Amino acid sequence: MASSVVGAIEPRLRLSEIERAARKPTESLDAYDLFLRALSEGQKPDPERRTAAIELAHRALAIDPSYAPAAALIGAVRASQARDGIPITDSDIDDALRLVRRALDAGRDDPDVLWRSGQVLAMLAGEHAAALNAIDRALTLNPNSAPSWASSAIVNCYANRPDAAILAIQRAMQLSPLDPLAYAFKFVLAYAMMLAGRYEEALEWVDRSLHDRSSNHAAIRGKVALCGYLGRTEEARKWVRRRSTPTRR
Repeated sequence: MASSVVGAIEPRLRLSEIERAARKPTESLDAYDLFLRALSEGQKPDPERRTAAIELAHRALAIDPSYAPAAALIGAVRASQARDGIPITDSDIDDALRLVRRALDAGRDDPDVLWRSGQVLAMLAGEHAAALNAIDRALTLNPNSAPSWASSAIVNCYANRPDAAILAIQRAMQLSPLDPLAYAFKFVLAYAMMLAGRYEEALEWVDRSLHDRSSNHAAIRGKVALCGYLGRTEEARKWVRRRSTPTRR
């Protein structure tokens, strides 16, 4: 019961803090408020909003160079850009990895820093063992953190451990069933099931993810792949065209 309460409260509290920061004039923001605004921008699908998130997080670091949450967030946004096919340079990737390694050193007791940084290490550097170590520490510090469980699922997918990924993402969804990132949780479950060869179930979860956010690039690619696995050629072609001109939502 306590886990369910924490899972319900945490995402709502995070949203209220983001909204509070977004209402303040830019000139009065400190590093924490800049970080919250960056967090809000980074969760939006528009490429320009993610660029804005990186700029805001860099401004937070200009105020406090040791502020690990901002450093980890820059890495996380860069990883999301790479995942969605938004062009980034090798220099951008190197900078992101440098920042998350620094964040891990400074934020060893911050679960959010740990799971974000771990996910970036897996996505941009392929360092799955180091990523899982960071996320396991995050879960030790806060076992009721839905984002930490979701990150564990993502990294286990990258490490080709679908059974562990399925258990982790189901735990995240149980803890936070109304999470603002529920569409992403559903896609991660679909991806893990696809890796496990459970294609029909995976397709059901991809469709649920796309129902929540039709512009989810990863889910659209997953839809195409799953239609291919299941021999649904015409449907796959339709979604390839959809991928070329996605609907924003």
